[in-house]
Amino acid sequence: MTQESVNKQSRREQILQALALMLEEDSGKRITIASLARQVGVSEAALYRHFPSKARMFEGLIEFIEESLFERIRRILDETPEALPRCQQILTLLLGFAEKNPGLSRLLGGDVLTGETARLRQRMNQLFERLETQLKQILREAEIHERRRPSLPASSAANLLLAHAEGRITQYVRSDFRRRPTEYWEDQWQLLASQLLLDVPQVVRA
Repeated sequence: MTQESVNKQSRREQILQALALMLEEDSGKRITIASLARQVGVSEAALYRHFPSKARMFEGLIEFIEESLFERIRRILDETPEALPRCQQILTLLLGFAEKNPGLSRLLGGDVLTGETARLRQRMNQLFERLETQLKQILREAEIHERRRPSLPASSAANLLLAHAEGRITQYVRSDFRRRPTEYWEDQWQLLASQLLLDVPQVVRA
């Protein structure tokens, strides 16, 4: 990679970091290219040399969220064989990521995408659909590998788990980042886990 490419990548990352910081510090305010350029300390034209539009900047942040979450989820699946710990670790990862990245939690919560292009909202929806599909697959595999099945249909149980996590992220954003997503989570998970899976009865043949 040439020095020019490195500098370009560094500037792109600087712009995305500035955007994430503005999402955190200017909660509830609409971010413009002009305000972002002031935050970065460059001209609007300089921003457009790295990103053709503000939508593309938001996409860059969404790509970072996707890569951060799903790379770690792959490790969880590789290292953790049982369904309940897998679900717990994935949801804890999601909540912890939102808590450590308040600006990005506004993207996860969706409020900052109001009025933006539909493509961005669709991409964020796809991220959550992918998470829900992963949880559903884990619950379905529990019956095969552990002889345990969800107390609800797998689709319904996965939706319940993700809806709980999404609700905690929404509370975090709505409280201006005072109500931490991980607050009460350990106790709440114990309640969810106790009702989530049932043992599959052994079939006794005469």
